[in-house]
Amino acid sequence: MNLLVDLLLLAISIVIAYFAGKLVSKAKLPAILGWLITGIVIGPHALNILRTSIMDSSWFGITEHIFECTFGLMIGTEMIWADMKKAGSQIVVTTITESLGTFIVVSLVFGIIFAFADIPVYLAFMFGGIALATAPAPSLSVVTSLKADGPVTRTLIPMAALDDLVGALVFFTVIALVSAHISSAGIPVAGVLFLVFLPVIIGIITGFITGKMLQHTKKASTTLAVMLAMLLLSAGIGFAINSALPTPVLNFMLIGMSFSTVFANMVTKEQLDGMMKVMNPIIGFAMIVVILDLAAPLDYHLIFGAGIYTAVYIIARAVGKYSGAWFGATVTHMPDTVRKYLGFTLLPHSGVSLVFTGIAAGVLEGPAPELAQIIQGTIAAAAVINEIIAVFMAKKGFEWAGELGKAKAA
Repeated sequence: MNLLVDLLLLAISIVIAYFAGKLVSKAKLPAILGWLITGIVIGPHALNILRTSIMDSSWFGITEHIFECTFGLMIGTEMIWADMKKAGSQIVVTTITESLGTFIVVSLVFGIIFAFADIPVYLAFMFGGIALATAPAPSLSVVTSLKADGPVTRTLIPMAALDDLVGALVFFTVIALVSAHISSAGIPVAGVLFLVFLPVIIGIITGFITGKMLQHTKKASTTLAVMLAMLLLSAGIGFAINSALPTPVLNFMLIGMSFSTVFANMVTKEQLDGMMKVMNPIIGFAMIVVILDLAAPLDYHLIFGAGIYTAVYIIARAVGKYSGAWFGATVTHMPDTVRKYLGFTLLPHSGVSLVFTGIAAGVLEGPAPELAQIIQGTIAAAAVINEIIAVFMAKKGFEWAGELGKAKAA
């Protein structure tokens, strides 16, 4: 009976979010803004329709991870090597500069503040490690719902995958080093780095097998069935590995991205178009569930209790993202619109940041519980405030670049 009630409440939550997105779209704002606000309002801290018991249940966790993998299809199937190779080095350089630029700016700002406040400076590096993470779902949902296309859009899509990888690499390296510094039972750096790249390895292997199978399928229905079966297998491998880890840290969106990138470059354009025609509505549904899961844990009360650290964090991160993207796009001679507006599309943050914050707090709880409270309070408040601002700014970035509605004519 409890399961039926939870399923009904989840269905109600999805319907409310869907119509809230439609309503927000009428005001020429991205639908995701409606989904985000719905998630906060119906979450455990407000109306409690989407309860903690639902989000903590194993069935919802499995479903949500499958949807994350499915959402990864949207990114991976756009990463066609023949189309990307000309701009490949530009995108890699810009991803590195915007990620490391954010890490440097946030770490430096908090390093100065903590030096005066007599707080261990290693906490500043943990803030920097969390800050460089970007949540691709919000900006990419703007691309989908407002039909954006152009240099900024085509730069952002492959960057979404690379940015997650660079972000996880830097964050887990920082966590490993801090853990080794404050605890006798340090996290082995090599093991951590392996876990960062493991989702990509899983996706590459299953994607290659899928591509080989799809090269021999004739019917569109068979092609779709093979792809879906292998997508579920990819997610299943992720579940098996995650369940064996002390803390489940695998990025399922990265599994979906790498899986689809590999097979998309091995099949014909007709096969890929046929699959995505069927999958696009499913990806749209998956996006709503992923965003609800991202927004529901956000406590709107934290907006009123946000302190100076929260304001500093939001501003420093935005400066780092924008200046890093601007610098990378400038030195690689990318188009002016990318140089000026890409940074605005990289501001969404909360899903990945909350996962990273939980891991950081877990490392600090034993040896330095007071630092765990600082990092949890600051990032939790920033997640609520930043996400609403960031979605609006991402939309403005695409608008200023003149790319909204351009996908219709593509």
